[in-house]
Amino acid sequence: MIAPLRRNLLADQAADLLARRLEDGEWAVGTKLPGETTLAAELGVGRSTIREALRLLAGRGLLRARQGVGVHVERTTPAVTWESVLRGREIADVVEVRNAIEVEAARLAAGRVTRDDVADMRRALARRDEAFPVGDREFVEADIAVHRAVVAAAHNPVLSELFETFVPRLTDAMTDMVALLGIRDRDPEPDADDHRALVDAVAAGDADAAARISRAHLDAMLAAVRSPR
Repeated sequence: MIAPLRRNLLADQAADLLARRLEDGEWAVGTKLPGETTLAAELGVGRSTIREALRLLAGRGLLRARQGVGVHVERTTPAVTWESVLRGREIADVVEVRNAIEVEAARLAAGRVTRDDVADMRRALARRDEAFPVGDREFVEADIAVHRAVVAAAHNPVLSELFETFVPRLTDAMTDMVALLGIRDRDPEPDADDHRALVDAVAAGDADAAARISRAHLDAMLAAVRSPR
């Protein structure tokens, strides 16, 4: 039995759940999906929400609506399109800037971190875990809050100001990346270990480890967006 959704952004969440079921093989390519009424009852949402979710999945190339026939499965995983390649390049530009800012911020933070900073980073980690089921943008905002706490621990007001001016662009790009790569569909705790390791290294005052973990995390992100699945 599918658990009902209890949050906002229901269409996005419903699309994510249906995409996960497609990827898990519940419906094969060419299969007709159950009707809107059936899906709405399974997910605990209204038919209009299901209709919007199906439209979103059709936009990803996963479904195709056929007049008078119903909605059929076109693919079980998103296709790599020229649009996705371009989006990946735009996101990569943002991640490169993150590398320039956050790796050095992590190094500085490890040498300057205070007990209050550690508490802030741990709270941000907890909020990140809690935000995962809510929606892509909420998860991204909680993720960025962890990195903001690390930057703040560097105690360099110019660096903090630079990061804050970058946050709106960063939020948009990372939200786009989560959707492009289907990150929340594939991993119940995306990059959770990387974030915990980064905070642990900063808290321990290990500057080399903090910089290394930050760079490895961002380099892996770059590789992923440069070769979207």
